[in-house]
Amino acid sequence: MSEKVSLEEVQQLVAGNKKPFEEFLALESVSTQGRQLQETAEYVAGMFEDLGGEARILDDLNNSFPLVYGFFEAGPGGNKEKTILFYNHYDVQPEEPLAEWETPPFELTRKGDLLVARGISDDKGELMARLYALKLLQESDDGLPVNVKFIVEGEEEIGSPNIDAYIEQYADLLAADVCFWEGGGKNADGDIVLSGGIKGIAYFDVWVDGADTDIHSSKGAIVDNAAWRLVHALASLRTPDNEIIIDGFYDLMTEPTEKEREVVQKIPFDEESEKAVYGLKHPLITDGLDYTPQEALVFYPTLTISGLESGYTGEGTKTVLPKTARAKLDFRLVPGYTASEVEKLLRAHLDEHGFEDVQIELLTQLEPFRTDLEDPYVDIVVETAEEVYGKGNVVLEPNSAGGGPMYGFDKFLNVPVMGTGVGWAKSDVHAPNENIRLEDFYQGIVYLVTMLDKLK
Repeated sequence: MSEKVSLEEVQQLVAGNKKPFEEFLALESVSTQGRQLQETAEYVAGMFEDLGGEARILDDLNNSFPLVYGFFEAGPGGNKEKTILFYNHYDVQPEEPLAEWETPPFELTRKGDLLVARGISDDKGELMARLYALKLLQESDDGLPVNVKFIVEGEEEIGSPNIDAYIEQYADLLAADVCFWEGGGKNADGDIVLSGGIKGIAYFDVWVDGADTDIHSSKGAIVDNAAWRLVHALASLRTPDNEIIIDGFYDLMTEPTEKEREVVQKIPFDEESEKAVYGLKHPLITDGLDYTPQEALVFYPTLTISGLESGYTGEGTKTVLPKTARAKLDFRLVPGYTASEVEKLLRAHLDEHGFEDVQIELLTQLEPFRTDLEDPYVDIVVETAEEVYGKGNVVLEPNSAGGGPMYGFDKFLNVPVMGTGVGWAKSDVHAPNENIRLEDFYQGIVYLVTMLDKLK
């Protein structure tokens, strides 16, 4: 446990300052639907100012939701020559399906040792943990150990289409020595996971139009079926053994470094725990591949069908030959890949296999990124975690399996990036009943206080 703060002190602080947490979570900042984003940005700026920091709302790019910049100067006993930049986002996923929520999604609710609300793990709870950590340090004799900056965006859940432009434009304002990322927390084994990177994303709409109108299914004897066309096209992309067979796809991969391979070999993985957490009904797809689950999660790209829609899907029977069929394709990318290159390969593959009529549109793109694991900042983040969580309870990964706009922070700010969060394996991120555990939340605040102190 950190000498700077105890779990009891953290618990008392949070209990005495619940109102901002409750009000922040109550704002329905769903970016994909454009709900309450301006109001939420203004609320975040207000929280920064209430803590004595400087706040600016950045909204000067067309068609973007506002970002919020915050700055807190190191205290009298701190190092004003050292700056950490925190990245967070205030937007959240839609709350649907509403019927599966056990409590109101935008109302902070305690259920036993859980706190439940949309965005409490991804990512509003993590931002609040950082603000509580700042408040605790501000109340100490020395104040903040280093300068602290925040950049909090409202477009992460729609692929962060504008953040790179803002980082480039405001690079001087955001200049820092290191960056601490959002996301993650404890895995199925209860270990805290520290990530030095993210996978990129190439997300597509894919569709086939077969007719101007739905047709009676008796015409299936002579009329091609848009749904079958799409199913066959999708099946051409991946084998039943789960190998992606888009021509030239794996040629884009950048080989991991020896250090990255060494780190991944040390990542624990309990297959039965993983199955239990999600209630999996089938074996892991890596059972048929020549690399481990750990390697798959970190080093290899993925191709996921995230949605399918065609014809009649309601109750009962409707005999119809659908006029159109649509799918959502989610590629997770590792270093070496770009969304534009994946788009070219996907288009070429479909054309070469007789699916010229299958249309694609790239909706979201993010570049992959990994921090150099030899950077001294990595050691500070890991050593702090070992001090707070226990030496045997810390997992370092070169990159997470998820995505995010980390690439621009390296390109325009040239900072090493590390991160973790206050979630856990059953936080139900993006799902109904999103939650965090109270102890993880308190422990995460202790970790942040300790890390900031070590950065001095």
